Amino acid sequence: MTDHPATPIRPQELPALFAARPRDSHKGTFGTVAVVGGGPGMAGATLLAGRAALKIGAGKVLVGFAQQDCPMACDLLQPELMLRSATALFQAALPVDAWVAGCGLGTGAQALTALRSVFAERGNVPLVLDADGLNLLANGHLPAWGPGPVILTPHPAEAARLLSCTPREIQADRQRAACALAQRHAAWIVLKGAGTLVCRPDGQCSINTSGNPGLATAGTGDVLAGMLGSLIAQGIELDQAVPGAVWLHGAAADALVAAGVGPIGMTAGELADAARQLRNHHK
Repeated sequence: MTDHPATPIRPQELPALFAARPRDSHKGTFGTVAVVGGGPGMAGATLLAGRAALKIGAGKVLVGFAQQDCPMACDLLQPELMLRSATALFQAALPVDAWVAGCGLGTGAQALTALRSVFAERGNVPLVLDADGLNLLANGHLPAWGPGPVILTPHPAEAARLLSCTPREIQADRQRAACALAQRHAAWIVLKGAGTLVCRPDGQCSINTSGNPGLATAGTGDVLAGMLGSLIAQGIELDQAVPGAVWLHGAAADALVAAGVGPIGMTAGELADAARQLRNHHK
């Protein structure tokens, strides 16, 4: 599965990322993303994912916190987000076009219950599994996640837990690790890091060349998870949505540096606005 070197992700091969929108569009045209995470003390991770999903173009974004009660009435910075507890989100049984789970989720009993509920509720709907969702998967506490497509987004330490090895071994042969994860889980793999790898379930890999050290800060992975869910919910095929989100995430960081923001001190919350400008052809 690793005989062929990974091919670079090229934005010119991702036309769906930049396609014009029909004049008769409405909020239902571009899908609903549901983000589940944000255990106690970690609500910010889920908000970052939700805000990114909205600004990258999803029509609606639902946020379910893995807490007994929703920790806030609304997101004052992004009041368009629809917030509730994860339990209330599942009970509402609203139509969802892409699920994002794991950002700031935690690994306790409440987190495990929430993630099991995502697996039970999603059916054929695509799922982006990130952060603590990957740690729960590595611990072997989860049931089968169902027939819909899954995108796993580990950094090297999370990939090492999933493969029962060390981060050093992951970094020694990143493509082999990504392919092993794709084969084991029959899932898309986004192995994050310098030169993020995107590996299809069949083992075909591509490598991202956008991005810079400004991304080495807390929350940027949550933003990427939200971007992935957003592009998928908008109906973009996985062959363009997954590498497209990865490229756009890095290109947003590059655009910020070009504008004098970072790389030192760049924050995750700044990425979505820059990515939105790129999707709209605004330099």
